[in-house]
Amino acid sequence: MVLTFTGTGNSRYVARRIADALGEPLLSINDRLRAGDTAPVETGKRLILVTPTYAWRIPRVVRNWLCRTAFPGAERAWFVMTCGSEIGNADHYNRRLCQEKGLAPMGTAQIVMPENYVAMFGVPEAEEAREIVARAEPDIRRTIDAIRAGEALPPARNDLYGRFMSGPVNPVFYACFVKADAFTAGEACTGCGQCAARCPLNNITLREGKPVWGKHCTHCMACLCYCPAKTIEYGTKSRNKPRYHFEALGTGR
Repeated sequence: MVLTFTGTGNSRYVARRIADALGEPLLSINDRLRAGDTAPVETGKRLILVTPTYAWRIPRVVRNWLCRTAFPGAERAWFVMTCGSEIGNADHYNRRLCQEKGLAPMGTAQIVMPENYVAMFGVPEAEEAREIVARAEPDIRRTIDAIRAGEALPPARNDLYGRFMSGPVNPVFYACFVKADAFTAGEACTGCGQCAARCPLNNITLREGKPVWGKHCTHCMACLCYCPAKTIEYGTKSRNKPRYHFEALGTGR
């Protein structure tokens, strides 16, 4: 089974590619999180996890859900991480998670996709984003081929920089930056509620027709990037930047 968490569609696209190629069912962790559902999941012998990279590891909310959820019958786990540039030493922590869950780790694939972290980085315009997706194709195919053959993924990066970013920087990044305080909706907000509907943590409510953010944000950027009116901002950091979500590229899936 392929399990996926996504903010703006990159990981969902890669997960669907893998699931379709391998004939595996696809489970949305977003749906499970919204429902507070940690019931056991029958994945079969192979568990394939496709997630974005948050602070050079898998998202903390995904790890917590995996720790609380049983996967009877699962024997081996492949990790596939989409990212805007790199995943650091995430594979080390994925292997540690496998040890906790009693799974054989089969490695971690890095798939570079268009950047979506508008709260901190630049985001590509649509044409550049399409080119980035096209360049990811060989890595997606190699990942599919390895999983189909039951092989381990190629060894991941393991240098000082990666260990530093995935190690001590990760908890500091969460503590200092992963907060919802700076989100606002401008006057163009229509109160459509799409931001609340897409939030994987039920962290957004509508009050008097406007979104209000709570304290349980994971910085997936779904609220900001899918806003039809493009009126949600993250302080001044997102101003005058493109909004990115995969579906807007018109590449299918």
